[in-house]
Amino acid sequence: MVRLKDIAARSGLTVMTVSRALRGAKDVAPATQLRIRALAAEMGYVPDVSARGLRTRNTGLLGVLIPTVTDPLYARLLLALEEHGRAAGYDLLLAHTLRQTELEATNILRLLSRRVEGLFLRPVYRFSPEAPIYAELRRRGTRVVLLGHHAPFCADFPNVETDDLDGSRQLTRHLLSLGHRRIAFFAGPAVSPAAAERLEGYRRALQEAGMAVDDRLVFNAGVEMADGAQAAQRLLEEGIEPTAIQAMNDLVAIGAANVLLARGWRVPEDISITGFGNILTSEHFRVPLTTVRQPKHRLGVAAMELMQGLLRGEHVEGRRLAGELAIRASTARPRATPGLPRPAPAQGV
Repeated sequence: MVRLKDIAARSGLTVMTVSRALRGAKDVAPATQLRIRALAAEMGYVPDVSARGLRTRNTGLLGVLIPTVTDPLYARLLLALEEHGRAAGYDLLLAHTLRQTELEATNILRLLSRRVEGLFLRPVYRFSPEAPIYAELRRRGTRVVLLGHHAPFCADFPNVETDDLDGSRQLTRHLLSLGHRRIAFFAGPAVSPAAAERLEGYRRALQEAGMAVDDRLVFNAGVEMADGAQAAQRLLEEGIEPTAIQAMNDLVAIGAANVLLARGWRVPEDISITGFGNILTSEHFRVPLTTVRQPKHRLGVAAMELMQGLLRGEHVEGRRLAGELAIRASTARPRATPGLPRPAPAQGV
């Protein structure tokens, strides 16, 4: 079994320095930390968590609570947490909320019962300014890093987030630059701070272009593919004729696109569609989707860096990372002839 002193002998450093480098200690240079972690991985070093726990009363466990592991937004974020946590000698315990406040509280308490040293939480957002389970985390002094935006009930915990407002504004500006003037917006849940930012980014871009916001073009959608399909169906039933749709996220955009394509509309010739998030499906959808690349891996790295600071007893500040516009085939200049095509009904209908 490879031990710390074996890594020290290979690296020419002391055992203490190697130990501190693997724990991410602030007084060890980043370049040295990277070198030691790479050497430890090459030599097959596995931290003895049980022995460390006996010495320090620490478990080497960190809890992660997300809506669901099937949500493509969290795949790369979880990968970053696992990679960098492992390098620092920590293992992850994963649980889900399914966006339910009761399950969120239950699983937080279950993770705490496993003596996790810190929690990464994607909050289940609510309108209430208080949430008993978050008050309990404060009372216990639990080290918490939020994987998402602040809300009143969790505003005092450090967080990592995407600049959703600016990312959404970039999308609307892109559509405006192509000549679109009737841009429908498929909004996310009103309780979600990220959804609120994306709607605000859309509104600001229109206002900056000297255009009034037409609330008839704003549809309540959600976050799933089925939500986008339902919003597109409502748009059809109401006879609204935008030249572009800007969706809350990629899944909503794909759901909407599927409905329109099934009706015989062409994307982007008849209508442009954008998403948000840059999940893998967006690039490989039958019409590759214009979207905003969320820095999912970098968010995970930043979250682990904040957690390591908390574990060292430091005060840490949240991180807000910029997204990047990804222009693909789903957006183009609007049709010269106003209005959307109205294909004939299928035979026998």
